[in-house]
Amino acid sequence: MRPIIGILMLDSQFPRIYGDVGNPTTWGFDVAIEVVPKATPQAVVCRGENLLDPFIAAGQRLVKQGVSGITTTCGFLSIYQDDLSKALGVPVLTSSLMQVASVNATLPQGKCAAILTISASALTSEYLCAANVPLDTPIGTTEGGLEFSRCILNDEPVLNVELARKDNINSACALVQSDPSIGALVLECTNMVPYAADIATATGLPVYSMYNLISWFEASLAPPQFTS
Repeated sequence: MRPIIGILMLDSQFPRIYGDVGNPTTWGFDVAIEVVPKATPQAVVCRGENLLDPFIAAGQRLVKQGVSGITTTCGFLSIYQDDLSKALGVPVLTSSLMQVASVNATLPQGKCAAILTISASALTSEYLCAANVPLDTPIGTTEGGLEFSRCILNDEPVLNVELARKDNINSACALVQSDPSIGALVLECTNMVPYAADIATATGLPVYSMYNLISWFEASLAPPQFTS
């Protein structure tokens, strides 16, 4: 029997298109989604409100449902990694940022991973340190674009997917062009997953997201059996 992955989802109304971590059809395995009340994009990302208790309570509801591990829909939740791990009693994976160090370990000498985030102005060292991200990591953002950051952070009910795609591609290309040491990209925002393939094509670099991290997480909780 495969494990069930519990997903702690922000309290939001913006469209969660196919590929978004919060869209159940994204996954080829069972997921259980628990919305965290009052954990809006503005509260979590822009205002950095202390919502640990509601996240713990929602995580406990998932544990009672029998999930094998718990993840989230926002990279800024790295600050809750230790507290949620202590409180919930199952493996916890809060943020795509947690893979930056391991990606760096795979790259050629002189190359490093860079982060593409929905809000560089909000992504302070507190979030990076919580995920063991080197503080000199290059960071780019979709802030100031035509659609993506505004729609998600303002929790708008309609998303122009093609404009959001352009924002992600343009921001990624600008980031890569700004620093020749960049050898891979890590997408902080779970809502960027639908555009990962486009970003990889445009930049010619490996692109890591919460999708590949959760897929690894799920596979590790129930390794495949190989019989001869």
